Amino acid sequence: MAKISAAQVKELRDKTGVGMMDAKKALVETEGDMEKAVDVLREKGVAKAEKKSGRVAAEGIAAVAIKDNKAAIVEINCETDSVASTDKFKNLVTEVADKVAEEEPASVDDALALKTANGTVKDDVIETTQVTGEKISLRRFQVVEKGADQSFGSYIHNGGQIAALVVLDGADSATAKDVAMHVAAINPEYVNREQVPADRLAHEKDVLVKEALNEGKPEKIVEKMVEGRLNKWLSEISLDDQEFVKDSDQTVAHFVESKGGKVSSFIRFEVGEGIEKKADNFIDEVMNQIKD
Repeated sequence: MAKISAAQVKELRDKTGVGMMDAKKALVETEGDMEKAVDVLREKGVAKAEKKSGRVAAEGIAAVAIKDNKAAIVEINCETDSVASTDKFKNLVTEVADKVAEEEPASVDDALALKTANGTVKDDVIETTQVTGEKISLRRFQVVEKGADQSFGSYIHNGGQIAALVVLDGADSATAKDVAMHVAAINPEYVNREQVPADRLAHEKDVLVKEALNEGKPEKIVEKMVEGRLNKWLSEISLDDQEFVKDSDQTVAHFVESKGGKVSSFIRFEVGEGIEKKADNFIDEVMNQIKD
């Protein structure tokens, strides 16, 4: 059996980013052949990534990349906020966002197949899983294209916990960024009240009517009350009608109009939204890590 030196272990760790014991085992397995050891670790990295695929990854980063007239908003997940704060993970998110904006893939699978300096996006995700020891996944993305007379604006909150991308007709990028900040903070559901689906509007009106009647209000004033409450609800979920977060004396629509524009669309990603986080038993968690 070939003798493995500390220098060889260090060299392999520098090349791959794996732990000391993993590096030493790979060198022993390949009798000191550095290139074969790298291959072994890559293969094991794939195996580890597959073993971790059943875990819940609800932390991570959402990011925006703007390339000329195209912009991409992406969310990549990991298991803990400590991994999300590492340069390795941040660099992966930046790389993927840029690639998605440039190539405009149709699906997550297509995005994972995009070519990178190290192979594909999927290869880079696997490598990051190997280095961090956590499940890493490209959860979702959207690509938006703007016209020549439109403006992009983006805002990233709390290191990427929330990302917002806005398209304005007219105005400028500074105005669009201010609106994106508002979207990140207030979380509207629609651009304007005209976008609210008719069935949802009817349902809300029905609920408000029953609520008013249950309060004992006379039927003759219920209709007027419901109209007022419905307008209030619509103003709360519609971006145009919301009080602008930087100036509550005007609505978002009025602010944008004062800059010569109109809101066209927005997208907001909040990391982990809709993912059910698993509450692991601490002992089980430790034992699972030992098995891994």
